[in-house]
Amino acid sequence: MVASPGAADAVRRARAMPSLRVGLHVVLVEARPALPPERIPDLVGRNGFFRTDMGRLAVDIAFKPRVRAQVVAEITAQFEAFAATRLRLDHVNAHKHFHLHPVIGAELIAIGKRFGALAIRVPTEPAAVVNGIAPASAGLQASLLAQWTRVLRAQARRAGMATPDAVFGLAWSGAMTRERLKGLLERLPDGVIEIYAHPAVASRFAGHAPGYRYTDELAALIDPDCIAAQRRSGHRLDGFAAGPAPILTNA
Repeated sequence: MVASPGAADAVRRARAMPSLRVGLHVVLVEARPALPPERIPDLVGRNGFFRTDMGRLAVDIAFKPRVRAQVVAEITAQFEAFAATRLRLDHVNAHKHFHLHPVIGAELIAIGKRFGALAIRVPTEPAAVVNGIAPASAGLQASLLAQWTRVLRAQARRAGMATPDAVFGLAWSGAMTRERLKGLLERLPDGVIEIYAHPAVASRFAGHAPGYRYTDELAALIDPDCIAAQRRSGHRLDGFAAGPAPILTNA
């Protein structure tokens, strides 16, 4: 999130870990834009932050050319801000998986390729694996997203961009506990797998999501049993564009 208050600190930390695979989390809702609000009036509210009515915004993007033009400008600005960090761009995704919107997905891919993006998240979460750990965790959401993930994967393939074969974190967003992470690591399917989390050293901070278990997710990522399970899994820790069978855990 290149326009967030913590972006500079995140960049500093990433530069200190040159082997870390860093992605761009494009934001178009519920956060601070990269462009001045007057440049993107249809995307922001009176407070200068992105709109929160995601459904209505999705319709505006689909049917209003001026709104689509503002989306293109904002996405481009966020890629430019990432390029200015001089970090290597491994992959891209969007806040709240908004790139499942076919227009946003197409622009994210087209603009991303100009900036050297090689991979994009397609949030396909195998329900059988999730429900095998915690029954009834995954269900309706996966079914509703299925048609849109198929469209996004097809867009990415046509553009020659890599995608993960499966993504875990949707059903348990904000609650990737030690037990759940260990269960996933012991049941990972073959292929390129992403497990995403939102680790933090505190549960309440500016912009925190109510109910998210940030400190529990951090504890899970550094838990010795989870680390041992990852090593036993046969998957290596890496980025989307690194070749077959990596697993990526990112904030």
